[in-house]
Amino acid sequence: MPNIVVLVKQVPDTYSERRLSDADHTLDRESADAVLDEINERAVEEALLLKEAHGGEVTVLSVGPDRATEAIRKALSMGADKAVHVSDPALHGSCLLQTTRVLAAAIGRVDGVDLVVAGNEATDGRGGAVPAMLAEALGYPQLTHARKVTLDGDTVTVVRETDTGLTHLRATLPAVVSVGEKINEPRYPSFKGIMAAKKKPVETLTVADLGIDAAEVGLASASTTVLEATPKPPRAAGQRVEDGGDGGQKIAEYLIGQKLV
Repeated sequence: MPNIVVLVKQVPDTYSERRLSDADHTLDRESADAVLDEINERAVEEALLLKEAHGGEVTVLSVGPDRATEAIRKALSMGADKAVHVSDPALHGSCLLQTTRVLAAAIGRVDGVDLVVAGNEATDGRGGAVPAMLAEALGYPQLTHARKVTLDGDTVTVVRETDTGLTHLRATLPAVVSVGEKINEPRYPSFKGIMAAKKKPVETLTVADLGIDAAEVGLASASTTVLEATPKPPRAAGQRVEDGGDGGQKIAEYLIGQKLV
């Protein structure tokens, strides 16, 4: 029976106006509605499908501010069994390397992990590197961009879709698997699931609980920073072409002027 950890992240809703903070150019999470990232819903769904097929337990792991409990509860209401929430002001502005180190330390506190499931990339940072970096930190094999996952004993098999066909990957557990958008359709939490989620255990940890010095994480010691940011300009009005019999020529001249043809 596999013991599965699913990485989840609360992100600004893609339908909201997202922006960076003027003070330090980090993501302004308070300026937009926050939701459980859609790709993480698919990761949770895949973990639950594996649990339903093979038994075991699903633990949700999130690194984020206190507000991220909303996303954690969403995952729990879908059917995950428990959660670990790493929340510490020192984490503000952490880079991918720092985040990976924190995730690896938190996973190390979960007994008998067989499989770590993540989305292929978050919709806020879009780094797309954390699953591979985490596998390296944990010393686990990585099977990324999966559109199908199967377990057979201590073996995990993944089907990855590429431009040239399907690639079949196989590894011995424990392993890290990242899933793509075609993996499944996430279930909607039922009323029973929402009520049950309120009673499920959520362990809250700081970086000190993980044995990490606060000075080693956060914006001041991050490996990458944003130095400058400019809001995108407002959409300009289009150019209207009056067709007096030469409309086609005018359009062609416009396209040539824009170097589009």
